[in-house]
Amino acid sequence: MSDGPCRPGGTVLLTGLPSSGKTTIATATRTRVAEAGYAVEVLDGDDVRGRLWPELGLTPDDRKQNLGRITTLALMLARHGVLVLVAAIAPYAADRELMRVRHEDAGLDFAEVHVATALSACEQRDVKGLYGRRARGELTQLTGVDAVYEEPLLPHLRMDTAAETVDESTDRVLDLLLRRELIAAPPLRNGRP
Repeated sequence: MSDGPCRPGGTVLLTGLPSSGKTTIATATRTRVAEAGYAVEVLDGDDVRGRLWPELGLTPDDRKQNLGRITTLALMLARHGVLVLVAAIAPYAADRELMRVRHEDAGLDFAEVHVATALSACEQRDVKGLYGRRARGELTQLTGVDAVYEEPLLPHLRMDTAAETVDESTDRVLDLLLRRELIAAPPLRNGRP
């Protein structure tokens, strides 16, 4: 836990297609928030699944369980004043809504960020090689290709990482954190606000 400013914890879900930029933005935001002295953690959906519950696959039920477990972990951290940045595909609207309700029930802030990068840009990035594997027939049920992604209708923030830099996207998330009073002042970037 940080010795920095004491603020209430909360969770920001960054949801979007594979390779849309969720983890990149979450990680950049964590760096800036941590440098300002806040307790902050990134929970990446694939990383958490692989490390904590590798028995879960990519079926709709497994995806629901993964986000449900991540929500439980985020709530545990947020109750102790940690700002939690969840980077997860989270393809189903009902599961994201349950995440919001569980935070509200616990008296904790929750915000949804839709990383709405176009499928074509995600395919070009193909950070984990998923789109290439899908094209070669080695993978099925890829979200946004042959598995559903239900786009958020009213996210707190929508961004297209193909149309802005990492710094610009990070600044927009930081502005959201300020507006929701999860941080008190904008963290510095390269020694300036």
